[in-house]
Amino acid sequence: MERKAPYPIERIHALLGRAPYNAPMIQYKNSVGLFYLLVALAVACASPAARAHNIAAGASATHSVSADTADLVLQALGLIGTRYKFGGTSPDVGFDCSGFVRHLFDTTLGRVLPRTSLEMSRLGDKIDRPSLLPGDLVFYNTRRKSFSHVGLYIGEGRFIHAPSKGRAVEIVDMSDRYWVPRFNGARRLLAAFMGPPEPESPNENAASN
Repeated sequence: MERKAPYPIERIHALLGRAPYNAPMIQYKNSVGLFYLLVALAVACASPAARAHNIAAGASATHSVSADTADLVLQALGLIGTRYKFGGTSPDVGFDCSGFVRHLFDTTLGRVLPRTSLEMSRLGDKIDRPSLLPGDLVFYNTRRKSFSHVGLYIGEGRFIHAPSKGRAVEIVDMSDRYWVPRFNGARRLLAAFMGPPEPESPNENAASN
């Protein structure tokens, strides 16, 4: 399988308008073809005027993501290189797969997820692979048991996860021959957390009869 060309980390920082957390580690690990994802994050993180300008200039609306999603993905990217630790739930100790995802949602969105990947697989809305968006959770069978592994989808057919003993948080390609047959499905939690829009309040300035 042909490797996608690296994307310069300096350009990534320029698109985002700031260096992501732990920038040197990101430079070492994750400059692998995330151009469209990072353009989407740049659009999401921009001011309303800048966002409108970027969309008018040709940025695809289908690639835009919410500010919550942008924060979630940036936080995940900043943890690349954190060592794997079975049962780990913090950067200092290390992460296992569900501990990593749980940490992201807790520290970024203030949402506490269940502790296991199986429990997480029951949350939110079921999503098929062609409909994946950054921020969705992807699940795999890595221990001869369905939904035994979880990662965070970041766009461009890739997800970020805490893999296994002796390794560290990394980005992998879903089309890799190891991952394709082990895919169990995906769930979208962010929309469920946001909930339905609040009803408009009556006009307080309306004249009473």
